[in-house]
Amino acid sequence: MITRRSLGGVLAALLGSSALTVATAVPAAHAVPTRSAPGVVRATDLKADLDAILADERLAGAAVGVLVSDARTGEVAYSRAPASGLMPASNNKIHTSVAALALLGPGYRFHTGVYARNVRGSTVHGDLYLRGTGDATMRAAEYDRLAARVAERGITRVTGDLIADDTWFDAQRTSPDWDPTDFPFAYAAQISALTISPDDEFNSGTVKVTVTPGEQGAPVRVALTPATDVVKIDNRAVTGATGSPSTLRIDRPAGANTLVITGSHPSGGAAVEALRTVEEPALYAADVFRKALEARGVRVDGTTSPGRTPRGAQRLASRSSMPLSRLMTPFLKLSNNMMAEILVKAIGREKRGEGSWDAGLPVIEKYLAAQGVPASRLDMTDGSGLARSNRTTPLDLATVLRKAQSKSWFPAWYHALPVAGDPDPMVGGTLASRMAGTPAAGNVHAKTGTLTGATALSGYVRDPSGRRLVFSVVFNGYQGGAPKDIEDRIAIRLAGGPASDRTVIARRVPAGAQNLECSWTMSC
Repeated sequence: MITRRSLGGVLAALLGSSALTVATAVPAAHAVPTRSAPGVVRATDLKADLDAILADERLAGAAVGVLVSDARTGEVAYSRAPASGLMPASNNKIHTSVAALALLGPGYRFHTGVYARNVRGSTVHGDLYLRGTGDATMRAAEYDRLAARVAERGITRVTGDLIADDTWFDAQRTSPDWDPTDFPFAYAAQISALTISPDDEFNSGTVKVTVTPGEQGAPVRVALTPATDVVKIDNRAVTGATGSPSTLRIDRPAGANTLVITGSHPSGGAAVEALRTVEEPALYAADVFRKALEARGVRVDGTTSPGRTPRGAQRLASRSSMPLSRLMTPFLKLSNNMMAEILVKAIGREKRGEGSWDAGLPVIEKYLAAQGVPASRLDMTDGSGLARSNRTTPLDLATVLRKAQSKSWFPAWYHALPVAGDPDPMVGGTLASRMAGTPAAGNVHAKTGTLTGATALSGYVRDPSGRRLVFSVVFNGYQGGAPKDIEDRIAIRLAGGPASDRTVIARRVPAGAQNLECSWTMSC
């Protein structure tokens, strides 16, 4: 995921032990390509050049898988252990996204509705039901529009409760293969069929926390967006002296909907924003909707609680998401983990009648097998790649990339992939700051992937002759930080640049974050 905000130096203090990490070029042996004719690079040169790039000392002892092939014929141009089972990180989203487009269809939409059983005049006698099917694009504004439609019907009172219905999916909120230390962070939010996003990046199941300084020695000020009573604030942080360092921390203890704010922030300092996950997103969404109802003059007498919409209930208002073909852009550009898991559960619900990982993942694997990915080489334990138990191969990623070209939905999917070197977040995405000023810029369309000890880049590039190539690069167990510059040098070389090109990758990484494709990361 990408944020448009410039977090600067306060981010490290906000996240406790976060740090600004810069992966600079490390000298490695290389060969400058030679050409037999203008725009044509001999295959022998390509092998020598990629071998030299992969001789980087940071890959000593690492598991390295690389495949480059002709996108039309599948003819292999270069390979290095292409059938090795590796942890793909967010390259897992390649599998999830193509399967979703094929199985749900590019026109698939998520729906959110408001229902009641007994409406007489201006009163709903009994309960009011808010029912979701997994729409991550629901924000406070969308819930307000639903409330406005209820009010437009002349309804001013609900005598019963507001029921939050998320039963379209199962009640398993997080994958059992995720690291619990990730759970407070936006990239590991809980999955619910009824949810809400605090921003235009659709970080569903999270709330935005804004901290501003008060008077020196006084508590800092804390605000939540959207406003909600579901999340409680335990503010222990104080306003420090002007110019003092910020030591803010925002923690959410396991299983609690309380945010604990500690440390200090300097008087006169800039506001600090962070995203934190929320327990039981359905109740959070319903609370925001209830506030919108109240603002529109609709009073709910009872409480807000979970439940199921009864058969035969009357629909009072509804909202549909953008079609899946358009949703692919924020999903893939921003590497949105929650959208990936929602799609897995949606596939399970539509194809097996159960919105769960257990139902959806086998359907995805069956589809991929039909595309030429053997079940023996694929192990999908989630849709996003956050789980460290996922396994796939560069060969199979390349196969999926090549087969996708024949699908009717391919143009939308291809343009949804991040584009190297384009600074627009909704074009460059997670490649916005990479390979700029090289032959790969505006050329490479590829999915990134980053976990601690795993990095990947797989996609498409045109070589100097105009031929489209498919490539997949996956590294596990390297030394030091993620060697994104090695991935870039491979892509640049395929685009016609010299093997010696270097790129500097700057990325902001939350301490302890296993999947770095989160709101703070610009180059995963």
